[in-house]
Amino acid sequence: MESLDQKSFERVVSQKALQLGSSFPCKICVVGFLCGVCLTSLFLAALTSFGAFELGQISFSTFSNGISTADSSYEYAVTGSECDSKQKEKERIMYSEEIAILEVDERVRRIYSVWSKSLGKPVNEEGQSLGISRLNGPNEPKAPHLVNCKLRVEIDSRLDRRVENESFPPWTIWKGLLDNFPLLATDEQQRSVRNQLIAEGAYPPWIAGSDEENYPLTRKVQHDIWFHQHPSDCRDPSVRFLVADWERLPGFGIGAQLAGMCGLLALAIKEKRVLVTSYYNRADHDGCKGTSRSSWSCYFFLETSQDCRERAFELMENREAWEKGIIKVKDNYTSKEIWAGRIPRLWGNPWSYLQPTTEINGTLIAYHHKMDRRWWRAQAVRYLMRFQSEYTCNLMNIARHEAFGWQAAKMVLSNPSSDSTEERDRYDIEKFVWSNHKPWIPRPLLSLHVRMGDKACEMKVVGFREYMHLAERIRKQFPHLNSIWLSTEMQEVVDKSKLYPHWGFYYTNVTRQVGNMTMAIYEASLGRETSTNYPLVNFLMASEADYFIGALGSTWCFLIDGMRNTGGKVMSGYLSVNKDRFW
Repeated sequence: MESLDQKSFERVVSQKALQLGSSFPCKICVVGFLCGVCLTSLFLAALTSFGAFELGQISFSTFSNGISTADSSYEYAVTGSECDSKQKEKERIMYSEEIAILEVDERVRRIYSVWSKSLGKPVNEEGQSLGISRLNGPNEPKAPHLVNCKLRVEIDSRLDRRVENESFPPWTIWKGLLDNFPLLATDEQQRSVRNQLIAEGAYPPWIAGSDEENYPLTRKVQHDIWFHQHPSDCRDPSVRFLVADWERLPGFGIGAQLAGMCGLLALAIKEKRVLVTSYYNRADHDGCKGTSRSSWSCYFFLETSQDCRERAFELMENREAWEKGIIKVKDNYTSKEIWAGRIPRLWGNPWSYLQPTTEINGTLIAYHHKMDRRWWRAQAVRYLMRFQSEYTCNLMNIARHEAFGWQAAKMVLSNPSSDSTEERDRYDIEKFVWSNHKPWIPRPLLSLHVRMGDKACEMKVVGFREYMHLAERIRKQFPHLNSIWLSTEMQEVVDKSKLYPHWGFYYTNVTRQVGNMTMAIYEASLGRETSTNYPLVNFLMASEADYFIGALGSTWCFLIDGMRNTGGKVMSGYLSVNKDRFW
């Protein structure tokens, strides 16, 4: 009886246990327990492997056939003393890596310093820089972001004058120094083709890109302006002149001065006169030496030949030349003729088929009533700024070095061949073919010109956030874009750029406005040299950038857009934050 009661009790307990085991909470507990066991096992296994990699060397021969030996797990067992030695070894490795990083940083700093010393050399009385012909020491990597300005000016000077006993300058379909490649006496056929190209008037070498990448007829117009401004005989009695100072009324910025000279160039071409620029107040400072002081030639090549300039200034002293109208000056024309006169019609109406590449408020502008002036000012500014002087070239070198120099040094050090002491420029392809390559800048690069301050009295001023909204739109289309060249006169704009850490901002190191003041007062506070140099640097950087955002209500932005549209960037488009007075 007792055994039966015992069995009945066990059966009841078993049934209860079975019921409890089949309940949902119990199942969860069991599954959780099993998962915990599995996770613990995996963790211990991983920890064992990690310890093996950290503390001991694996003998890969053990796994050569993909099968481990039965006691292979014991290869990772270490004693306490061995653990201490392995930990010390690990610390030594980490310390060595830190030393290597410091050594790399020191090399970057040293190379950057060497490059820095090659810049900002003193200038002699003739406006030529001293000791800047070579930018690198014999054992230093080449600076990819710097230009040999002395050599560059020598090349450009040759392309800006006629070849001796020839009617044409040495323009060809080639760039750089390739047309200087020495031909053998037997290469008569190639020599003949080259001379034919020159005689037919190859397109000017300061034009980048194809016809489709520029405003209509840009190559032809630049070709024709140069020949108009460079008659073969400046003393021919039929050659007439228009001599004009650059505008210097208070309140006229560099943009307004350029716009005024564009109007005078149009008048000269319509009247078949050679334009000769005279006093340029913004070059009247100690940075412009010798004959370049107070002259456009301090910053860019002159608009005509030296022979024509000398002849024009001679005629200025000749009463008969005035009476016959051989010589004219700016005062012979009204302000309306200079600023709003008809542009030359020598090339028909190429502005009538400008492609819509400018966007305002999300819409492309297909037509506006200033298309002719927009097209002409682009052509005129491109011609006036066709070649940089050595002074301007050095300014650009300094600006690129301050902005991109450290980045360039790290880049060349990442190249194993950067330590090579091999003599440079020894190979023909480096000297003749690669001679025309532009200096390195981080690309793609977006340029922003944020005009605020006293410009509010002339146009609708837009805040920095609106510019960045357009920048983000460009970035959506080109996600690899992350660098911005920022030009502005306002310190608050530079401060607000820090709110966008996912962008890399570059800008010139110059004192900026805090609060509202007129541009004239602000420029006076900087001094004439600084207030001229840094805007021109920003202008040229904007013209070279891949994309541009500005305000077409600003004359400065208007001219930047023109330089880009005659510099191979018309299809990059232009996003403007306002419409304003030019439309």
